[in-house]
Amino acid sequence: MATMTFREALNQALDEEMARDPKVFLMGEEVGQYQGAYKVSQGLLDKYGGDRVVDTPITELSFAGVGVGAAMVGLRPVIEMMTFNFAILALDQIYNNAAKMRLMSGGQYKVPITFRGPNGPAHMLSAQHSQATESWFANVPGLKVVSPATPNDGKGLLKAAIRDDDPVIFLEAELMYNMKGEVSDEADYVLPLGKAHVAREGKDVTVITFSKGYHHAMGAAEALAKDGVEVEVIDLRTIRPLDMETIARSVRKTHRVVTVEEGWPYGGIGAELAYCISHDLFDQLDAPVTRVTGLDVPMPYAENLEHLVLPAPRDVIAAINAVRYRS
Repeated sequence: MATMTFREALNQALDEEMARDPKVFLMGEEVGQYQGAYKVSQGLLDKYGGDRVVDTPITELSFAGVGVGAAMVGLRPVIEMMTFNFAILALDQIYNNAAKMRLMSGGQYKVPITFRGPNGPAHMLSAQHSQATESWFANVPGLKVVSPATPNDGKGLLKAAIRDDDPVIFLEAELMYNMKGEVSDEADYVLPLGKAHVAREGKDVTVITFSKGYHHAMGAAEALAKDGVEVEVIDLRTIRPLDMETIARSVRKTHRVVTVEEGWPYGGIGAELAYCISHDLFDQLDAPVTRVTGLDVPMPYAENLEHLVLPAPRDVIAAINAVRYRS
């Protein structure tokens, strides 16, 4: 296992897939000459040339549309959004063409396209650049939504996303690019989409999370372990499709559930999880499903207010204590 940053693992995945399949190409703002706003595409322009690492104007709707068309005729585009806040400008292409084309063509067209880039709260970038967009995309039939929590998962899931024949929304937590972790050194390391990972075994409470929320959950679990509380942490990895089999197996063991995400509470991923668990596993629950989310407000700019809005391990600990009926 090699140790590398999240950005290096993503760069390695892109490099390996572009070397493996000449139909894979990268397109987006500053992905070429500047080597990516977050340096995820570093070195790829020199290696693969301007036909496969394509700098675009600041026109998200247009280059998303070019990507959809390229996918329809057999290429495998990877479209980088400088931030998924800017993907709002491309939603017509993502929602109405990428997601629907396979169905509306009666299966005549596949759309093997990956939209990837930073997502979620950053640091002091204020309301228009700090939005967690996963629930927006997960609501759309035809899209797969992936949000890795570690460098290892980032590499394995991005390779799977690029190979998938359906459109994949690949969300990278903006504050995780410098995070280091071990990454598999297998020759062709690919993780399956749609399969959650039990990151920590436990018997008292199940915590379900993804992306940066995973690190809050693990921090809470480690703190509570000192008091003898065994928390099971499930990293969803893929938000849609949802791995209810792994979730159900854990709920039948612990009978208590907390969900953790950085997005807004109304219509969030935790709300969907709470419904699915309550509907399918109601008799297994010893307490209501409890959600930990960001506050239901636009993100403030001031650093002290930003800390108040975002969830932290202390909030996960409080939620775990609540479902255990502890103060």
